[in-house]
Amino acid sequence: METVLAFVIGGLYAAGVFLMLRRALARVVLGIAILTNATNLLIFTAAGLTRGEPAFIDEGETLLSEPYGDPLPQALVLTAIVIGFGVLAFAMVLIYRAYRSVGSEDSDHMTTTEFEDGER
Repeated sequence: METVLAFVIGGLYAAGVFLMLRRALARVVLGIAILTNATNLLIFTAAGLTRGEPAFIDEGETLLSEPYGDPLPQALVLTAIVIGFGVLAFAMVLIYRAYRSVGSEDSDHMTTTEFEDGER
């Protein structure tokens, strides 16, 4: 299963980088979203995929009983999802502002530092 996920993660990284290298800014946002999802899968895969019970210590015991899921990668992925959403929202606002200022979403047309509508 890890081998299949390794190929899926590689494909997602390749697609994300390809989209981020495009001129259209909407594709850049999609590339960022794909990269964040690929990173989440990478964290899960690197931590090891085990099917098990939640990591709770039963009453009267001092150790976890095998098999159990590792809670650290789950916490890291939850944090990465929140950070990825924040970065994606910030990028969308920047792209919207650039589109309103320049009038195009093509990055080659964004060569001036002056605003067309007189806003700052």
